[in-house]
Amino acid sequence: MRASVKWREPGSTDATSSGDPMTDKSSYVPGEPTWIDLGTPDLAATTAFYTELFGWTAGPASEEFGGYAQFTQGGKAVAGVYPLMSPEQPAVWTTYISVADADKTAALVAENGGMTHAAPMDVGDLGRMAVFADPAGAAFGVWQPRAMTGTERVEVEGTYTWTELATRDQAGALPFYRAVFDWQADVDPDYTQFKLPGGHALAGCRDLPAEVPAEVPSSWMPYFAADDPAAAAQRAATLGATVVVPFVEMDDVSFSVVRDPNGSPFGLLKLST
Repeated sequence: MRASVKWREPGSTDATSSGDPMTDKSSYVPGEPTWIDLGTPDLAATTAFYTELFGWTAGPASEEFGGYAQFTQGGKAVAGVYPLMSPEQPAVWTTYISVADADKTAALVAENGGMTHAAPMDVGDLGRMAVFADPAGAAFGVWQPRAMTGTERVEVEGTYTWTELATRDQAGALPFYRAVFDWQADVDPDYTQFKLPGGHALAGCRDLPAEVPAEVPSSWMPYFAADDPAAAAQRAATLGATVVVPFVEMDDVSFSVVRDPNGSPFGLLKLST
């Protein structure tokens, strides 16, 4: 994370019925992160943790979609949660990228050395999804919107604000994501930003430190907006989370990183601009 991160260009969010164009969002262009969800071994405990931490409301679990449920804030969808499909599946947040055609994206992933974890499939009339991994093994999803476009509220306390790739092969990751999503890379020795061709910063990328154990895979991790990241991290700890990074401040960016009670990592981020 570095201080020059710029989340969205003016006008890139769309006003919805609540009337706040900077927080409510009703459309995404291909290549934008559009949704996040969490697989968990304990749906009830996970739901209790995030509703208490962020003030979210948990919707009912859908039997039609394997127990999948949505979290909302102020009536706006902000994230999803679902029970793990198998004991081998990790309890992690997944970042989804908006695409115009999930099947064409699947072909691009394969052509550029990626892997398919879940082939493109329809999710009722909501959209079409798939889950892939880049050549270094970092998993991500794609979402081809229909009735559901994606996260409806962003960049306010307790909602999605950024996503970041920690990778063992940044040199390989950059051309992969350019080929699949047309992302441009603003490379810096300390921190890389992915951007849409027009210059819209939308995600970060950094090297996994050499001291990280070899069994820790490359991965994507979301950040949630927090006016006071350190205080939010401590509040998470009182709810059973583990604080991994208590607090870091760099110019106009400050953040903390925690693992929820099931070990799922996420960040808490403030951008002071």
